[in-house]
Amino acid sequence: MGVNTHPAAAPAAGAVAARGTVLAVDAGNSKTDVAVVGPDGAVLGTARGGGFQPPRTGLTAALDALGETVGRAFSRAGTAQAGHVSACLANADLPVEEAELADAVRERGWGRTAQVRNDTFAVLRAGLPQGAEPRGVAVVCGAGINCVGMLPDGRTARFPAIGRISGDWGGGQGLAEEALWHAARAEDGRGEPTALALALPGHFGLPSMYALIEALHLGRIPMARTHELTPVLFAAGADGDPVARALVRRLAEEVVTMAAVALRRLGLLDETAPVLLGGGVLAAGHPELNERIRALLADRAPKAVVDVVTAPPVLGAALLGLDRTGASAEAYARLRAHYGGPPMPSSGSDASDASDASDSADPSDG
Repeated sequence: MGVNTHPAAAPAAGAVAARGTVLAVDAGNSKTDVAVVGPDGAVLGTARGGGFQPPRTGLTAALDALGETVGRAFSRAGTAQAGHVSACLANADLPVEEAELADAVRERGWGRTAQVRNDTFAVLRAGLPQGAEPRGVAVVCGAGINCVGMLPDGRTARFPAIGRISGDWGGGQGLAEEALWHAARAEDGRGEPTALALALPGHFGLPSMYALIEALHLGRIPMARTHELTPVLFAAGADGDPVARALVRRLAEEVVTMAAVALRRLGLLDETAPVLLGGGVLAAGHPELNERIRALLADRAPKAVVDVVTAPPVLGAALLGLDRTGASAEAYARLRAHYGGPPMPSSGSDASDASDASDSADPSDG
């Protein structure tokens, strides 16, 4: 991902960045959440925008769109610049991409300092228990699938997570494609019967897979809408369809494989450690999927403590920002309370006084 040069979106004349103020950004493929957080943990302004997809739109256009959302959050916060930008971005899949995007964000002038991470780190940070060190593993399954882990000493475990060329399987989009493949073969006789052959076209009001294939191929239904078929797949699995159930079980295997490998690479496989599940697919509460994940992890990583992260990932981006600015325990508690989390005990800081844990991460461990 190359960085396109673009004039920085300079702060308004006379704008002063308050020391310790954080601009938190969680930018996924489908939506972006931005929050301006004061040094005391108060949320001063928020905004929501569209997805962040530099590979599709180009980096300049993606940052322009992100800048519009940032501008609205700044306006609501009554400022035009933050002390630090903590941005967790989709499509920042490799350490080199994180570094390039951080340079591009700094050029925009949104904060005096900036750090960019893959958006999976936001889920991990948001889901860590109150007062816990940055230690554990997160698996995110939304449009795609990814996994990261981190230790207090700065070591990380991560995967390239850029599709089939990096060994990935799963994610909402991948599941939809698998469902379409099986349904097409079921209808024309190449594959085993499945309720998906009627359920998938039925979702779009069509009578057959042939009609759905034609509509997708000719653009009458945008390919981007195939993600709508993932809930249809889970519903068919819950009704007992063997093909759908097999896909759900395969996703559970993939989630557990990624988590177990990350735990092993961090030396946590035989220790008590959190394994946090996030993203639209894993947070949706599909019983068979999540129960299967817990059962498999109990066998492969029996000391893992599994939890589903329902807090918005922008909270994780903001907490990572507070880690950098040396915020007080009260600031962490106030920020978490804003997003519906329980207040933090008065003793100790949210991050156990740890600085940003992945600053010294080894890029070769990606």
